Amino acid sequence: MSNEQPGKTLQGALIGCGFFAENQMRAWQDLAGVEIVALCDRDPQRLARFQALFGIEDTFTDAETMFAALSGTLDFVDIATTTQAHATLVPLAARHGAAIICQKPFAGSLETARRLIELCADRGVSLGIHENFRWQRAIRQTIEALRSGEIGRPFFGRISYRSGFDVYRAQPYLAEVERFIIEDLGIHVLDIARALFGEVERLGCETTRVNPEINGEDVATLMLRHEDGVTAVVDCSYATRLADDPFPQSLIEVDGDRGSLRLRQDFKLEIHDAEGRCAVRDVRPEPPAWSESPWFPIQQSVLAFQADWLEAQRLGRSVETRGDDNFNTLALVDAAYRAAATHQIVVPERWGR
Repeated sequence: MSNEQPGKTLQGALIGCGFFAENQMRAWQDLAGVEIVALCDRDPQRLARFQALFGIEDTFTDAETMFAALSGTLDFVDIATTTQAHATLVPLAARHGAAIICQKPFAGSLETARRLIELCADRGVSLGIHENFRWQRAIRQTIEALRSGEIGRPFFGRISYRSGFDVYRAQPYLAEVERFIIEDLGIHVLDIARALFGEVERLGCETTRVNPEINGEDVATLMLRHEDGVTAVVDCSYATRLADDPFPQSLIEVDGDRGSLRLRQDFKLEIHDAEGRCAVRDVRPEPPAWSESPWFPIQQSVLAFQADWLEAQRLGRSVETRGDDNFNTLALVDAAYRAAATHQIVVPERWGR
């Protein structure tokens, strides 16, 4: 955990200069009290593009070389690489005492996840996972309305992410992976389910591949039974054709014993009470100046997550999506693939048991 002085500007490095990392870099430049002083990427062309775009002088194609050159000066690293690199980069950063933010999924297996979490704990280094969906303003307002008890005790929920948006154009590797929608997108939606309803006792899952030109599944439907008695449906699709595509929004329904919540596509949160009345709240995000349609809900959430991470470092508290918490989201992904393969109900692993 960080013990930084309140007035100190935290110095960090961004490792990975790919498609999504541009959002992270722009968000860092919007925040006070933090500065990205170095960039690292194995691809010289990507590195040169980010250097020109963001005006960062120190660039490296090797992370070990970067840490050696900047020894003792980096307060944190933001690891925005693909999952395979995390098993090397997280221990490297931990050895150098840098606080860590790691892109999701932060490990390729639960065994690796446990090892990375324990290593960071042994080194006294904070490990935060860049899980931004729960920081979208509309979703955050829905979570807070539920937690405040406005509809009483929830018993049913549905989180739906259905779109036909061409995600492969900007991220062509997504068409090649064997595990696609659950691991890339469903992990976010499952984390929303945990934020809303708590831990999951058991789950079932069915998957489909509609697009014949990809390797992995592009449709997944899960049913979750949460510890507190909520039954939730999580459904994800990149094969849904709609005239008014909601990308990249997650739509939410929650039924409670004293009312219901509905997060609609128009960024309206409906609060239905037991007397049949409906209060409507505008939960539209306030996008940063650099955001662009249709990405602005995601880009706003990147800024919100990084602002909270920065505050956590200042105050010496844990970030919400720390490694040991996010382990339980990663475990739901693992359980979903096992359930889909066996067509059986699966009990997910859980941190600490």
